[in-house]
Amino acid sequence: MNSIAHSTLAAASPTIRHDWTREEAAAIYHAPFADLMFRAQTIHRQTFDPNQVQCNQLLNVKTGGCAEDCGYCSQSAHHDTALPASKLMEPAKVIEAAKAARDAGATRYCMGAAWRSPKERDMAPVIEMVKGVKALGMEACMTLGMLTDDQAKQLADAGLDYYNHNIDTSEEFYASVVKTRSFGDRLDTLEKVQDAGIKVCCGGILGLGEKPTDRVEMLRTLANLPQHPESVPINMLIPIEGTPIAQSATPVDPFEFVRTIALARIMMPKSDVRLAAGRTAMSDEMQALCFLAGANSIFIGDTLLTTPNPGDSKDRALFNRLGITPRDDLGVHAHS
Repeated sequence: MNSIAHSTLAAASPTIRHDWTREEAAAIYHAPFADLMFRAQTIHRQTFDPNQVQCNQLLNVKTGGCAEDCGYCSQSAHHDTALPASKLMEPAKVIEAAKAARDAGATRYCMGAAWRSPKERDMAPVIEMVKGVKALGMEACMTLGMLTDDQAKQLADAGLDYYNHNIDTSEEFYASVVKTRSFGDRLDTLEKVQDAGIKVCCGGILGLGEKPTDRVEMLRTLANLPQHPESVPINMLIPIEGTPIAQSATPVDPFEFVRTIALARIMMPKSDVRLAAGRTAMSDEMQALCFLAGANSIFIGDTLLTTPNPGDSKDRALFNRLGITPRDDLGVHAHS
């Protein structure tokens, strides 16, 4: 963090709170846009270099056939999306893909498996993947569904840095999105992960048919956890034919999306706030506003789990236009 622009406003240290009220959070979200952006950018500069963005890459290591009925997801066995189910990838192929991602500029490698929860037989190859990614000097992130205490400990012992487990939306709206598990189930796994000493990656999706209140409450839930998630991905729904929510999804107003990013930054000052799915539908100007509002992390590459992503050349062009450079975390995590 050596830019002049960063040091100008970085003197104060942001206040970390876990007691946000509904009224406080809503007032921030609905503040005049210029005031909201100024507050979010000021807080952002107290912890992060505003001209650096962390780059992650995501790989689907096991596709489709998931027992959960998430209304937005193409990988659910409950939906007719023509997505074939696959077996878990061989660890060697995952590690080879991670090396290519590292060479393309990714510093964190995220691996996702379409499971309700992993079976014990799945843990050995998953652990091999984690160790292989770590040996490349990268941060390793997994999303495998719900975990037991023992599975969380196994992943921690393998050196897993982050576990992704999104809460998707507010507790009030959650049952409209998913019926095969409860909001409390999600929080239970987050607690297991944190107790095991693994960092948490947890956020949500905009465009599910939720109200602004649901967006605010989703972030308030995360900000009021005993420990803030170290990463907060904010996704914009990409409607997928064959999923229930694709029929009722409503486009998210760009300014409402930016307000959500800003609220995440203000309430969780030290968390990485990530622009996740949906960037293909965002203009460069919208993404620039998100970075100004405190987003400091993206997924690179052409695809996410089953949806498109802008691709490296487009991201490089945008970064060049904005004077943004990828955050170099590799040296911190190198094992050799």
